[in-house]
Amino acid sequence: MTDSDVKLVYQRPAGFDARTTHYCPGCTHGVAHRLVAEVLEEMGELHNTIGVAPVGCAVFAYNYFSFDFVEAAHGRAPAMATGIKRTLPSKTVFTYQGDGDMASIGMGEIVAAAARGELITAIFINNTNYGMTGGQMAPTTLPGQVTTSSPKGRDVERQGYPIKLAEMLATLDGAAYIARRSLHDARSIRQAKKAIRTAFEAQRQGLGFTMVELLSICPTNWGLNVADSRKWLADHMLPFYPVGDFKVNPAINAAGGN
Repeated sequence: MTDSDVKLVYQRPAGFDARTTHYCPGCTHGVAHRLVAEVLEEMGELHNTIGVAPVGCAVFAYNYFSFDFVEAAHGRAPAMATGIKRTLPSKTVFTYQGDGDMASIGMGEIVAAAARGELITAIFINNTNYGMTGGQMAPTTLPGQVTTSSPKGRDVERQGYPIKLAEMLATLDGAAYIARRSLHDARSIRQAKKAIRTAFEAQRQGLGFTMVELLSICPTNWGLNVADSRKWLADHMLPFYPVGDFKVNPAINAAGGN
């Protein structure tokens, strides 16, 4: 076989920088990053995009993308994205946030942005714990799940139930597309990419607020290896956080989003 016989079928997307990440081994933040970069490249939006990084595990997300990025204060990414989009309406603007950043300190920001129908997209990483600060219980921690701050498991009678953010945001009139996908296997990752594309297409069409929640593994804080983490997600997270589309503006299909 010669070099001319080799056919390139997969390579690093142009929007994804070639560098080693700071994420723990097995973390699926890197998978989510790649999907976002691939979609924006395929849409021809790499030079027209501004991302907003969170505080949390993805605080350095701006290091891994080759397009413009800004850093927001903890939980304030939707507010910053709103200001950017209103000032530069022709730009594709998105936030990239974890469950601690979006569903806890940033809850008011994301609900308000969705209610107003801001023309931004939120990529929401749900790994059921505060990953960066040591694995404490988060708003998304499952009932009975053990974390560093719930060593006997989350007690819903004392600590309340997990917040199902996708289902909640889908009730707001300003939302155009709200979906949940998973990153635990190849088929799910392909479906996640399609959802991200749909969200960005809806933004480009000016249809309203869009959000894609991505169920992600956290081997380090879960105390599991990668294979067992993927199985734990499938066995425990998927029954509680089912994947699917929770809000779809009918005009999205006409725009070629799916």
